[in-house]
Amino acid sequence: MAEEPKIELFLKASGDAESVGNCPFGQRLFMILWLKGANFTVTTVDMKRAPLVLKNLAPGSQPPFLLYNGELKTDTNKIEEFLEEALAPPKYPKLCCRHNSSKTAGEDIFRTFSAYIKIGKHGLYEQLEKKFLRSLTRLDQYLSSPLDTETNQRAFLDGDTLTLADCNLLPKLHIVRVVCKTYRGFDFSGLKGISRYMAEADKKRSLNLPAHKTPKYCMLTLLWRLTGTNNRTFFTLYMK
Repeated sequence: MAEEPKIELFLKASGDAESVGNCPFGQRLFMILWLKGANFTVTTVDMKRAPLVLKNLAPGSQPPFLLYNGELKTDTNKIEEFLEEALAPPKYPKLCCRHNSSKTAGEDIFRTFSAYIKIGKHGLYEQLEKKFLRSLTRLDQYLSSPLDTETNQRAFLDGDTLTLADCNLLPKLHIVRVVCKTYRGFDFSGLKGISRYMAEADKKRSLNLPAHKTPKYCMLTLLWRLTGTNNRTFFTLYMK
């Protein structure tokens, strides 16, 4: 029987210097590892204190990064590809999409959202808002359209199970939902496909998502919902 790999995931810490920060790229890797059912540790790195962990383990890099049996991996996309290949069946489930279109669905939302949310209500505001809403509409249409001979509405991007595409999109989309509700006063209620998609994600755990909580808290809560608690995941803190 093959020995269990030693996997260490390093993520940016939140403002309290301890809990997992609000980085969708780190959350993406966290979801992949948990959905794979792998045994891994998470170390949160307080970026304000210029920790020695960065100088010693990953000079010139910032979290998220990964140690796999002691080998450093720093590129998020390459880490995803590596984990899908290294953590393969029969021991670990495949998370790849069946449809290529699912891989790129919603890929521009976080970019258009970032441009829109950073600008005040002047200048290019209306133009950026329209671009952002168009990107949301395209995703909504994709989620509302059948794939192949699909007859029933699917739960997630590529079907009724979470895939790598969902690991990439959901952390970003959840941030978008919380921030837009808080700072722009609108939600996804008019976008039926996205609303159903987020509702299906919410069903993954019975935890409530309090409306008064910060986007950072909501992000961490979402991960517990999506991934469940069947895996042996251990959290460590790096605060020096």
